[in-house]
Amino acid sequence: MASGSLLALLAFVAWTVTLLLAVGLSRVAKVAAGKARPGDFPAGVPHGADTYWRLNRAHLNCLEFLPLFGAVVIVGAVADVESAAFETGAWVVVAARVGQSLVHVASGSDLAVNLRFGFFLVQVATLITMGIVAAGLA
Repeated sequence: MASGSLLALLAFVAWTVTLLLAVGLSRVAKVAAGKARPGDFPAGVPHGADTYWRLNRAHLNCLEFLPLFGAVVIVGAVADVESAAFETGAWVVVAARVGQSLVHVASGSDLAVNLRFGFFLVQVATLITMGIVAAGLA
C-alpha cells in the first residue's frame, strides 16, 4: 500500500487536474456557445472574466509547486522515511494548496491575496520541514 505522503502527492495531482478541467470546460463552453473561437485563449495573457483568469492562475500555481512537492515526497519514499511529521506534512501541503486555490478563485481582494499568501507560506515552510526530515537531518 502506498504511504500517506504518496497518497497526498496523488491528491495534489488530482486537485491540479480538477482545476485544469474547470479551465478547459469553461473554454469548451464558450466555444460551443459561439462566444469564443478555439484560438481566443492565448497563454500567459489575461482573457475572460476575472474569476476565470484567477482559476487559470490557480491551476498554473499548482503546476509550479507540484514538481517541488513531488520531489520531496519521492525522496522520502525512496529513503523509506517513516515519520509522522513527514506524512502529516504532506497532507498539510495539500490542504494549504486547496485553500490557496479556493481563495484565489473566490476573490482578488487585498484580504484574499494576503490569505492566499498565508496558505503559500504554510506550503513552503512545510515543504522545507519535510525536506529536512527526508534528508535525515531532523
